[in-house]
Amino acid sequence: MAKHTVFLALVLFLGIFNVVVSNDLPTNYEYYTSGGITSGLNADQNYFLLNGRNISIYGGTFHYFRVHSSQWQDRLRKMRAVGLNAVETYVPWNLHEFYSGSYDFGHGGSDFQDFLDVQKFIKLAQEEDLFVLLRPGPYICAEWEFGGLPGWLLRDKDIKVRTNDPIYLNYVSRYYKELFSILAPLQFTKGGAIIAVQIENEYGNTYNNDRDYLRSLRSILQENGVVELFYTSDPPSAGTAGGLPNEVLMTANFNNNAKWNLDQLNSFQTNKPTITMEYWSGWFDNFSGQHSTVSVSQYVSVYEDILSYPASVNIYMFVGSTNYGFSSGAGLNTKGTDNSGLTPITTSYDYDAPISEAGDITEKYNATAELLVKYNPIKTRLPSIPSKPERVALDDVIISEQILLSEIIDQFPNKLESENIVAMENLPINNNSGQMFGYIVYRKTNINVKSGAILEISGYVRDTVLVLVNGQLVTPVLSSTDDLNNFGYWRLANSTIILTDQDLEDATIDLVVENLSRNNYGTLDQFQQFKGLTDNVYIDDEKIKNWQIVPLEFKRQWNLQLSGWHEVRTREATPALYRASFTVTDLRDTYVNVQDWLKGIVIINGFVLGRIFAVGPQQALYLPAALLREGVNEIIVFEHFTAPDVIKFSKDPIWGLGTYVKN
Repeated sequence: MAKHTVFLALVLFLGIFNVVVSNDLPTNYEYYTSGGITSGLNADQNYFLLNGRNISIYGGTFHYFRVHSSQWQDRLRKMRAVGLNAVETYVPWNLHEFYSGSYDFGHGGSDFQDFLDVQKFIKLAQEEDLFVLLRPGPYICAEWEFGGLPGWLLRDKDIKVRTNDPIYLNYVSRYYKELFSILAPLQFTKGGAIIAVQIENEYGNTYNNDRDYLRSLRSILQENGVVELFYTSDPPSAGTAGGLPNEVLMTANFNNNAKWNLDQLNSFQTNKPTITMEYWSGWFDNFSGQHSTVSVSQYVSVYEDILSYPASVNIYMFVGSTNYGFSSGAGLNTKGTDNSGLTPITTSYDYDAPISEAGDITEKYNATAELLVKYNPIKTRLPSIPSKPERVALDDVIISEQILLSEIIDQFPNKLESENIVAMENLPINNNSGQMFGYIVYRKTNINVKSGAILEISGYVRDTVLVLVNGQLVTPVLSSTDDLNNFGYWRLANSTIILTDQDLEDATIDLVVENLSRNNYGTLDQFQQFKGLTDNVYIDDEKIKNWQIVPLEFKRQWNLQLSGWHEVRTREATPALYRASFTVTDLRDTYVNVQDWLKGIVIINGFVLGRIFAVGPQQALYLPAALLREGVNEIIVFEHFTAPDVIKFSKDPIWGLGTYVKN
């Protein structure tokens, strides 16, 4: 490990000298486009040609939609400085078409607008001397909400996503028409950066083996002007189910046993280049799990095995990043609509990557630089590594105001009326696109409840629920990771709770349900992921009807216009929003320390920063300076249970359990 540090120190020490030497070399684009562009990336032999010149692809994954656009250039330049010649990115359909027929490609007015100018990102990659490997989906996995599919697709009861279903393909075609009107001109043979385009993603893991579906996607891409090399990517253990052998280049995803995986890949297709599209540099974190890391030695060993095979390789992830808002995904290790096996993913997507979530250079970065110097025979000009401004821990902020959750529900205008329970996706809101993210409240008013009455939620909660009776919390306060197996959480089927220990007349019952994420990975039957409640609710075995429904989406505009704030009346076992202001004079990155909170979300200047969950492992939320402003800033925390009296910050990430929760 020490030698990697010495290597980078030497590079930095020789900074100016290296720039002078490097300036004698051509840039990446100069090397491959001098004399004009006559052809793109070619895979018709067992090595790659780009514009007629031999190339080994040394790429890294950077998801633009997980990093604020003000930080794109910094991350891209660091990627080029390490010696990479390509950047790979997914494209999230659910952000770009946030309602059915409504699009945001950086100027569309959604909450994620500042993360979505994909055209700017690709042009910036080219400016930073990187080629682009584009993975537009329509499904991307990525440990991203619903694998990048828009939840509004589920409103069509007959749709079969990720299949040759014409209903689904019509939506894909409509979206791709918008997307590639922007991206088609950015292809390499048209003078742009995109050298290859992926069809679907890890389709082999569905075990559906529908090659006509993959061909349909290819046709839609071609109809929208895509002319560059097509490829698929799957773990070789999936066989050829996710590919079109000898029609479309197959690539491999794995993190160990490089020779076996690459040998398998080469057995599926003849006379084709060998490339690992995802060499997993680390791993993601699930709530209630341990923080995932992969040692530098293990990372180096497998990476060098790939390079020496020899094979091209893309490192997934190279840039650690963040699942802002409600965008994090979830695994599902149970079949069909059984929600008990949900494994929701944290806000942080640091991934233990060579460049951290906060943009720090790590030992893996240094090791990557060494290996690329050793294995890349084509020498091109590299930039100096950008410096990273030091982060700060802001001063503690005293919480000054509160709104009880029950007050927000009381004041919510235009509550929806429904005889029966309705899932989020089927609500008649958002231009008839339903509700994608956040919380949904099912309220029953004017009901008489006997002492000892038992509430039953049939089926599964999707994914957590708070029960309030006349505004008072009935659900137990989170105190242990074992609580996830009890009432209030997704693991328990047909869950029950006692509502009251006394007779109540004209009572109001609120069921506040949180979407912790639709499944992002698995077999096709696991992609019918409705959220909220989907089954009947009973009190003492009597089905409850005639609900009021409140969609709490926590959109920026709504967050900024919240009214009814008052002094803090109680912090104990009371779902509430807490607000504080703080002044910033020197804009720098920081973290919000959430160790003393239990469950909820953090909102900065109206934007949902991410989730709090004391079961860990994440206990600090990365807050980039770009989400702050000079002068007064507003922070709001929605806490499900019990709140501290101050909001704290941290200079660095924090991993483990929350202060008030035990294993």
